[in-house]
Formats: sequence, C-alpha cells, structure tokens
Amino acid sequence: MVYVVITENDESSWGDVTGCIYHFPKRYEKYIREGVTVVYYKGKNKNKEFVAKRLSSSPHYFGIAKIGKIIPDEKSKKGDLFATIDDYQSFRKPVLAKTASGYLEKIPASKQSNYWRDGVRPINKAIYQEICSQLDDDDIAPVVDVAEIDSSENESLSFESLQEGTKKLKYVTYYERQHKLRVQAVAMHGCTCAACGFNFFDFYGEYAKDFIHIHHTVPVSELGGEMLVNPKSDLVPLCANCHAVVHRKKDKTLSLSELKELINSAAKNR
Repeated sequence: MVYVVITENDESSWGDVTGCIYHFPKRYEKYIREGVTVVYYKGKNKNKEFVAKRLSSSPHYFGIAKIGKIIPDEKSKKGDLFATIDDYQSFRKPVLAKTASGYLEKIPASKQSNYWRDGVRPINKAIYQEICSQLDDDDIAPVVDVAEIDSSENESLSFESLQEGTKKLKYVTYYERQHKLRVQAVAMHGCTCAACGFNFFDFYGEYAKDFIHIHHTVPVSELGGEMLVNPKSDLVPLCANCHAVVHRKKDKTLSLSELKELINSAAKNR
C-alpha cells in the first residue's frame, strides 16, 4: 500500500477546501493516484492571521484521507491536476513533524537541505503508522465529508429533496455531503450555467465570483436507496433561474436536454 504526505498551505491560489479537493502540480502525479492513503501536513506558520485556523504554528500533520478521482485542471496552463478526497478524518490535536527524537519522516541523504520544499512526499507504511501512533482513538475525528460548512452556500441546494438516497440522514450530515459535492462539482464543471451559459461573475463582478447552483441530474428522490453521487456525471451547474425552472413542477424534474430545448424554442419565438 502506498502512503503520501500532502501539504496544505495557509495561503493558496487554488482555494482548496480541506477534505474535498486537492490541487497539485503535474510533477506529483506519480505519487497522487486513486486509492492512495494521504496524510495532511502544514509547514511552519508565517502569518499570524492563520494562527486560529491551525492546530499548531509548528510544522505538523492534521488529518488523513484517501485520494478519489484524479482530474486535469482545465483552468491551468501548466498541466496542474486536482484530486477529489474521500474518507477525510481530521486530528483533534497536532502531530508535530519533529519530536524530541527527531523528524517522523525519514529524510533521504540526497534531500537533507531541501526535503521540506516538496509539497507532496511519499512515505512508507512504518512512517504512516508512526504518525498515527502519536494519537489516541479519541484524537481522530469520525469520517465526515468536510470539516466546515459554509451556510452561505446552502441556498443553492434549496430546490433539492431533503435527503440523498437515505431516509434518516441527519440535517447537518446532509449539508456536509452536499457541500463536499458542490466543491467537487464546481472544480470539475466551473460556474457557468450548463443550460443557458449565464455566469454570475461575468454579470455581477467580483461580489458574485464562484456563485452557482449545483443540480442533480438524477433527482435525489429517485435514487432508490443510498447511492454514491459522482460529481462529474451526476451534477451540473445551473443558474438560479434555470434551476428554479427545472424544479418548477413537483411531479416532474426537467432533464438538462429538456431545459435546453425550452430555452432554444423560446429564443426562436422571440
């Protein structure tokens, strides 16, 4: 089994959400592959603004997860990629990278001076187990879809049934799952409406950047039991108007092709 340390910087142009999406340069593609177990790591804190958002100001490990799908970042001109993250578990206390007996990671002799510059680093099973051994069972949070929920995003889910294939999901669990799927879907599809082409940022500017509704192509009420939702094939971005029209009638959810047909038909009749 392969294990990899992935670095999450306090400041990043990618704006990844911990436990949802992880962007990385193409040179790390050989390490980050589907199914690989990863350990989240943060380097030394260099900005006091982020102190409250970290478990420690010192270099430390703060979570474990598995790599889901690997997808090329179409916005990148450098061939960057991103991975979806599965089974994210956060640590309730930091595991410091350096203890009294030395670093937990074994640094190759050829990289003594620049080892920590690598944002992605392969480790063996023994090192992975050593990192995890620094924690008690209560120090690892249960598996969740995402650590934080931004309630400002929830309005984009208001047209969905309040379940996702399971009859008795807790309310917060629903929004945790939906938020993770939203982040992944936006990373894959962007924020332009798949039906009419409307983009909130283009129309309203910076204030509306990254705003879009995310629609299930198969209504959640028709999933027929708990089902894994694939953000690539099962979710599409829709503007608020198109999303409202799709769900306008309670007994019918329009497909994307039906919605596009309505738009094209109305345009011809103007």
